Amino acid sequence: MGRLRTNSGLAEDLLIELDRDAGLPLHRQIEASIRASIRAGRLRAGASLPPTRTLAAGLGVSRGVVVEAYQQLVAEGYLASRSGGYTQVAASMPPAAAGAGPKASVAASTAQPAAPGVGSRDGFRVDFGYGRTDVSQFPRAAWLRSVRTVLTTTPNDRFAYLDGRGVPELHQALCDYLNRVRGTLAVPGNVVICNGYGQAISLLIQVLARRGARRIALEDPSSNDDARVLAGAAGLDVAGIPVGPDGVRVDALDPADADALVLTPSHQWPTGGVLSAAARAEVIRWARRRGAIVVEDDYDAEYRYDRSPVGAMQGLAPDHVVYCGTASKTLAPGLRLGWMVVPPQLVADVAAAKLLADRGSPVIDQLAFADFLGRGEFDRHLRRMRPMYRRRRDALLDALRTHLPELRPAGIAAGQHVVAWLPPGLDEAAVVAAAARHGLGIQGVGPFRIAGAGPGGLIFGYAILGESAIAEGVALLATAIREVRES
Repeated sequence: MGRLRTNSGLAEDLLIELDRDAGLPLHRQIEASIRASIRAGRLRAGASLPPTRTLAAGLGVSRGVVVEAYQQLVAEGYLASRSGGYTQVAASMPPAAAGAGPKASVAASTAQPAAPGVGSRDGFRVDFGYGRTDVSQFPRAAWLRSVRTVLTTTPNDRFAYLDGRGVPELHQALCDYLNRVRGTLAVPGNVVICNGYGQAISLLIQVLARRGARRIALEDPSSNDDARVLAGAAGLDVAGIPVGPDGVRVDALDPADADALVLTPSHQWPTGGVLSAAARAEVIRWARRRGAIVVEDDYDAEYRYDRSPVGAMQGLAPDHVVYCGTASKTLAPGLRLGWMVVPPQLVADVAAAKLLADRGSPVIDQLAFADFLGRGEFDRHLRRMRPMYRRRRDALLDALRTHLPELRPAGIAAGQHVVAWLPPGLDEAAVVAAAARHGLGIQGVGPFRIAGAGPGGLIFGYAILGESAIAEGVALLATAIREVRES
């Protein structure tokens, strides 16, 4: 194969030997060969690979075989897909397994990157870490157009110090989007821009504590570890509200005696339950009766596959609900873009806390996101991502049905993770430990319980895994579970 020039580097000859009698799928052989070349340094960071059609023709395989191999290596972090349809060796490589070299084993071909983020850990062949999004799909070209627009058209005064709420253009763009897509009753004057949900909950806890709150209630189980720590630091008690199949149990609200409640009503984390209309109405009645605040964490509502969209609770009671959203699960967590729609009586205090924390979020990013929203690029990006995540979810469910039919998946209709409940008598901690010994990263539900009691379950984050890695991960888990049962 000749040398292939692109606009960002040079890919020398790709030496890929295919053994059609080996009984190993051709795309896996291509993956292993390219991965070995990268690890050995024969393909340097930034080098462009041949187009899929060109490589397929040279190898005598269908283009789909090469596409699948490239997609898997992108998911693992070895390759990066760039605008214009070409693929490069990623700038930073996942760490090589000990002893890996040009003849890297087929087992190493499913290694996952040491991806930073919630639930990610190093050293696993496959890692079902939760809370991650496929940042290789970030819409760079569309974002760049928005940044160029901002830099060429924004008035000079927008680059000076602003108030703690952020730029007006993003306030309006978010209201237009959230009111249209999430059914909120947002007005620009009640929007506060922040650096992701982590800062949002930190600011809210500070404000609520200063206004006399004594106790904050969290779903049990819940991912709000930040809220637990921050509440304790602010002198607030933490109460756990049990979660049922359809979300938080509203009959437990009054006994909790809380001044604020943090919810994930559209897709409860981690169980995936959707809070019913009757339960939402009861939560609102509770908040009004107590003068309490409901913090609605709408963390992944845009990703739904098998059900109609469920509107945000904020639209039912904008005077008692703080709506929290973020670009971390839809675009990239590295953007550190989040937003709150705050009840009118809290806006000034929350904005003042934001100003004291960091003098405001970066202006160019805010303006770029406002333009990105206004031009419909955010909607286009989500339309492109939903089918991709759905395919990965379907691959996970298919693998569970094949290898582990005794596990009961839940919360499958939306999001980027699935919980699977273990059958009685199968110890969650023992399964997690056995999985790790087999090179599989997976986490149980137990560590996210406040009261510490409940059925065993496993959390499968699938957003950054290719379909073949998902299938292999479930096979590893089946082996681990057999080991636990035999012991």
